[in-house]
Amino acid sequence: MTKYFYICFLIVFSWAVGYAQIPRTGEQFEVQGVVKDKVSYQGVSGVAVSTNSGEYCLTNARGEFNIEVTMGEELVFKSPSMETVRYRVNSKKYIEISVDISEKGEVVASKNRSGDRSVSLYRTYIDSANFYKKKDIRKSIDFITQSISHLGVGNNKEELAISYTTLGEVYQYHKQYDLAISSYKDALSANKTLKTSLLLGQTYILNEEFGPAEKVLSPLVNIAKMVPYQRVELYEFLGDAYVGLGEVDKAVAFYNEGLTVAEKNQISPKTIDLNSKIAGAYAKDNRLQEADDYFNNSLQMASQQAPQRSVQEKEKVADFYNQKNQFGQEIALRKKSLEDLKKIPKTKSPAAGISYQNDSITAQRINYKIANAYIAQDKYDEAIPYLEESIKDADVEDDLFVQKDATRKLSEVYKYKGDFTKTLETYQQYVAVVDTLYVRKEQEIARAARFNREIASKQSRISGLEQERELSQSKYSLALTEQQLVEESIKRQNWIIYSLIFGMLLMGLATYFFYRSNKQQKLANNLLALKSLRSQMNPHFIFNALNSVNNFIAKSDERSANRYLSDFSTLMRAVLENSDEDFIPLSKELELLELYTKLEHSRFTDKFDYKIEIDQNIDIDAFQIPPMLLQPYIENAIWHGLRYREDKGFLKIELRQKDKNAMEISITDNGIGRKKSKAIKTQNQKKQKSKGMGNIKKRIEILNDMYKDKVDVFISDLETNGTGTKVVFSIKRD
Repeated sequence: MTKYFYICFLIVFSWAVGYAQIPRTGEQFEVQGVVKDKVSYQGVSGVAVSTNSGEYCLTNARGEFNIEVTMGEELVFKSPSMETVRYRVNSKKYIEISVDISEKGEVVASKNRSGDRSVSLYRTYIDSANFYKKKDIRKSIDFITQSISHLGVGNNKEELAISYTTLGEVYQYHKQYDLAISSYKDALSANKTLKTSLLLGQTYILNEEFGPAEKVLSPLVNIAKMVPYQRVELYEFLGDAYVGLGEVDKAVAFYNEGLTVAEKNQISPKTIDLNSKIAGAYAKDNRLQEADDYFNNSLQMASQQAPQRSVQEKEKVADFYNQKNQFGQEIALRKKSLEDLKKIPKTKSPAAGISYQNDSITAQRINYKIANAYIAQDKYDEAIPYLEESIKDADVEDDLFVQKDATRKLSEVYKYKGDFTKTLETYQQYVAVVDTLYVRKEQEIARAARFNREIASKQSRISGLEQERELSQSKYSLALTEQQLVEESIKRQNWIIYSLIFGMLLMGLATYFFYRSNKQQKLANNLLALKSLRSQMNPHFIFNALNSVNNFIAKSDERSANRYLSDFSTLMRAVLENSDEDFIPLSKELELLELYTKLEHSRFTDKFDYKIEIDQNIDIDAFQIPPMLLQPYIENAIWHGLRYREDKGFLKIELRQKDKNAMEISITDNGIGRKKSKAIKTQNQKKQKSKGMGNIKKRIEILNDMYKDKVDVFISDLETNGTGTKVVFSIKRD
């Protein structure tokens, strides 16, 4: 009997020792490595390294990479110049991957060494931009700008697309979704790739533009060769788009397709996400039983993952229980979340003045939700300790949003209990937090305005670089063409010796080419002048509009400032979209005018009213008008005429049919008039020359020269005594 006991003991002990030596999965760590060419032993830059869990990076100029992985996870190495390589992580040691570079890559590498250095420098800029993407948006954009500038003249469509895709990822990470979408579109115009298309679809979803997202993502389903993780992402994004469009059954179908691929390829994080999203889609459609089943699946799988992932899923399911009024289960699950949260190492707290995201998972927010669940059951005594703990944690973490809500809720609980002394005391604390939050919010608005100005400046610099690059490319092509023309001219001169008639024909051809070249040069000069004038109009307009935003902020009118900024961003988006056009549809210009006049009226409500009258007989879509042509005149009417009236004035914008091929637009104000406005200008104002009217006059001259007197402008006093101003535009149909 003793002998058998020792044998069993040795078996159990050996199993325990063996189990202790098995690497634990689920714990994430950083692994380093390098990708080298088998032949030259040189590092291969620009190789995409990805994991099943969604981590992604590119090798640097030396072929090195750093990436977050879990034990047993598979790394995928992809590049156009090599075959895809897969590697299973089974230790934390340095990883060396040897690959065969394709023949295409060898040819490019053998052309010249300076080309190698140029490509290496470009990739260094891109690596630096990726490095600073999450740390410093300004540095990241600066490196992308340098990468585009470094491309110079040449057919670098792939590199240009990489730069724009990287720029889009930077904007997407910092939630500048409109700019990210624009960058991804530019990247796809240069070179269509699956990665960029997926990123564009994802950003459309984040920006709640579900229709365009579905339009971008649907064609990708038919692509045969796709990495499993990308296939899962595609089905997941399509499901998200259809949830946003309210088509739950289609969404669930795509989620299930993604779930099948994720389970087949053992992509466990996506398996949890997709179960959770299926449950969320069913919950949105009020199919609570089906939602409950999938939430149970995701909760069970998440419990086997890292604590962070487990807490995220517990909170999502707890919200679902709250929706079903199952407060007991909700409270129990949130208490488990609090226990798991203690196991997670605390990260550095956000800097003071930076507000928390509303959906962030923190101890103070979980305590607040537990207290709310108790209050919903009229269990006020049980709710009070959790509210107090929430307030305490929020104060430590400087989370003013939760501190405000929890303090207000605690005051209400004391009121329900009849303890009015504590009710008053707590309410006073709530008022103090609200005041602090208000000041913090004002600071954030100021920082946001300054940040947006900086980003707009950097984006303009990138756009300017691309235009310069295209212009340089055109000049390069023109130089080659001129060289070819010179060679042809020499040949023609040789033929003149043998044939006078043939020589006369060549002279005639040369005259024709000279005339056409002059005509094209004149057209190019006009277009360049128009672009220059438009580039001056946009900063002039932005500066004047930002003065209005600053005025609201100075008055501490947060609501008006927010509303004004929202309308102003809509106006600026439309202005920037039209900034490259010589003419736009009249309907678009009218929308811009109405929005601009509305913004000015919101600032000077007591100074004027306005009205826009459009003759019903006018076919607006048949007319084109230069963008930002009418706005400076409306601005002058308000700022130099109506604003100085003692009583309330009136601004009228009227459109009427002049004849079947022309229409007339009049801008009339009953302000103090041009003469009086000029007289009351300060000495400083007289020294400053307004560029708006001068630019408009130059633009009209150039456009009339190009399009044969298409636009006429007449300015006159409205009344015989010099008060009021009337501006009349005459626009001809194309």
